[in-house]
Amino acid sequence: MQFKLKNILYVLLLMLSMVVSLQAAEEFVIEDIRVEGLERITPGTVFNYLPMKVGDTFDDSRSSEAVRALFKTGFFEDVRLERDGEILVFILKERSAIGSITMTGNEDIETDDLLDNLKQFGFAEGRVFVQSQLDQTEQELQRQYYSFGKYAVKITSTVTELDDNRVAIVIDVSEGLAAKIKKINIVGNSVFDEKKLLKQFKLSTPSWYSFYSSSDQYSKQKLSGDLEALRSYYLDHGYLNFNIDSTQVSITPDKKDIYITINISEGVQYTVSEVKLAGDLILPEEDLFGLISINSGELFSRKKVTDSSKLLTDRLGEEGYSFANVNSIPDINKDDKTVSITFFVDPSKRVYVRRINFSGNSITRDEVLRREMRQQEGAWISTKQVERGKQRLGRTGYFKDVNVDTPAVPGTTDQVDVNYSVVENPGGKIGFGLGFSQGQGIILNTSISQDNFLGSGNRIRFAFNNSSVNTQYSLGYLNPYYTEDGI
Repeated sequence: MQFKLKNILYVLLLMLSMVVSLQAAEEFVIEDIRVEGLERITPGTVFNYLPMKVGDTFDDSRSSEAVRALFKTGFFEDVRLERDGEILVFILKERSAIGSITMTGNEDIETDDLLDNLKQFGFAEGRVFVQSQLDQTEQELQRQYYSFGKYAVKITSTVTELDDNRVAIVIDVSEGLAAKIKKINIVGNSVFDEKKLLKQFKLSTPSWYSFYSSSDQYSKQKLSGDLEALRSYYLDHGYLNFNIDSTQVSITPDKKDIYITINISEGVQYTVSEVKLAGDLILPEEDLFGLISINSGELFSRKKVTDSSKLLTDRLGEEGYSFANVNSIPDINKDDKTVSITFFVDPSKRVYVRRINFSGNSITRDEVLRREMRQQEGAWISTKQVERGKQRLGRTGYFKDVNVDTPAVPGTTDQVDVNYSVVENPGGKIGFGLGFSQGQGIILNTSISQDNFLGSGNRIRFAFNNSSVNTQYSLGYLNPYYTEDGI
């Protein structure tokens, strides 16, 4: 804190001295502007921030304006103005640049994840070093650890000066132990007992298996997930107006134990009075009703409503309506505690596939991927067939990751491209074996196999077995698409 106050006082005194010294200066027309003291920052960058240019009249007000503008950039720790005839001279001292950032002591959070988050605060290698940003960085790191229940965390930073006006920053993290959940209280429940509700939670109080599951260690993310699970439990049992009124998390002074209190309002239970379809149905109504899993007379269930909307959307997608949208609209009758549900169908435009594209297959040939497709170019899109293509690519074993998206073709309203992106597996395997038997003596065997030989999608295998009795060689070759039907 003393360091911050000294810096603030220094800047104020500097700006005050600038104003006082320039008040005695006479006005003059700037014939040239010269910048001195730069190391990394270019003169052009400085000129972009200056509120004056050659030909302007320089006076007291312009000097204060220039000083403020340059300090505001955050690039400089010292700004001085001098006059050399009709030339305005800026003598600058740049702030140090961050040469390196080293994290030590962190185990629960990966270093790369921490550094990526710090970049959001402008704190990264190559950036200008500002002490206040380092203070913010420490607070942000502390906040991240708090969200994992590490309330005893201690963070200390060391700044070391390097050559070329750079600094090395070492951030040491002493994580400490995660706080344990001592008690979870649910207040306001009358329909379901607390024991049943707490079964929906991943967080729990200490038990014999907590050392393995870590379920008794507080985490803000886990608590958010548990609150959503609690909400879903009530909504799936007909309690449409259920609400979590508040959540309190308190920690003991020694930062070891946590108490959680959740205040809820259950509301009343609603029964479904009617299920309707509206909008542009496109498909026969009876077919669409067959996809709806919630019926009149049943208790309201958000899961059933959500699942029904998805099934309706997927069915429309199979017919080329990949941008279809199905919204469920509840109409609540508080008097008789019923709800009418209308599924409003908006199929949007029917679209067809312009192209099917592949990326990431640096080894595997394009035709090897294309033969797994069930969606055809130039045909109406079928979201089911697009998904089947993704599944078939995954089952080949050539790829460790497969993703697909269907962006609209720019400038059109009825065309999409289907883009598959893959991450290839190495595909090669080498095996060695060594054995011994009285009849054959030492037995040596080795094998080499390649599931995607030269990117062709064909499998090749070579095996060698050798002993004092015999020597065997074997060579295998498999083309899974020897026929057009893949037989």
